[in-house]
Amino acid sequence: MNSTSWKICVTGRYNDEATAELESGPHQITYDKTQLADCDIAFGQPDPQIVIESNLRWVHLSSAGYTNYDNDTVREALHKRGAILTNSSSVYDEPCAQHALAMMLAFARRLPQCWQDQTKQVWKSGPHRAASQLLNQQTVLFLGYGAIGRRLEELLAPFGPVGLYALRRRERGDESAAIIYETDLDSFLPSADHVVNLLPESPSTRGFMTRERFQQMQPGAHYYNIGRGATTDQEALLEALSSGHLGGAYLDVTSPEPLPPEHALWSAPNCFITPHSAGGHSNEDWRLVMHFLENLRRLQASEKLNDVVFA
Repeated sequence: MNSTSWKICVTGRYNDEATAELESGPHQITYDKTQLADCDIAFGQPDPQIVIESNLRWVHLSSAGYTNYDNDTVREALHKRGAILTNSSSVYDEPCAQHALAMMLAFARRLPQCWQDQTKQVWKSGPHRAASQLLNQQTVLFLGYGAIGRRLEELLAPFGPVGLYALRRRERGDESAAIIYETDLDSFLPSADHVVNLLPESPSTRGFMTRERFQQMQPGAHYYNIGRGATTDQEALLEALSSGHLGGAYLDVTSPEPLPPEHALWSAPNCFITPHSAGGHSNEDWRLVMHFLENLRRLQASEKLNDVVFA
């Protein structure tokens, strides 16, 4: 696919600086979603049905997740016309990995518990010192090993030696973490100090962390979810927290979102929630647009695109 000018439908809005950069090229930009079917390229979160029915040649998602497009119908439609689907994993791997590391360090150093004591003006130096941990020599299990997992692995390296295992459907040969498969999971959960859920949502991952799997985790272990809320059986998580079996949970994603005010997770013991903000950063709009424009340049030059989901 090579052209000097394409018609591009942008389904989202960005700040002035990012928008000016987006509109600075020779291509025709429209923000009118009703024109999507008549465009060559979509940037944002286009309607999957229009993606199937249109003649779009390239769809670039403004997210790392692609659940709404991860089905045979979309894949077959794009494959049939030689179209490409890419995402923005390279924009979100760094902030999400840093967010996960912040969660892990906060638990290790008991920052949430100390903050809770501060609100009550309580001084518990001895107990907090005794319960504080180091990440060094602990075992971390990733559920999923995409861009975020690989970057988090790099961020954990200075705390080595850290035992690091990653659940994956198939081994690709370029992994530095020790890869395990779902059939092995039951034997690895009891040895993990930290279980970091990075799974995307799909029919095979919904409710992946079941009651049985939470019970298999070692007493006092910590659970983190920055993947998708639907991958966790939240009732089972509540039970594991309320019983004291888990040392704590840090959730950036829930089901549903926003989490209703009356939901029990808000007040569950040692459960700390951020509002799906792990991927956020102050120059997010700029980085999203520049990532798209770099792929547009690659498309123009007939080079391989970054973050290809399927083609």
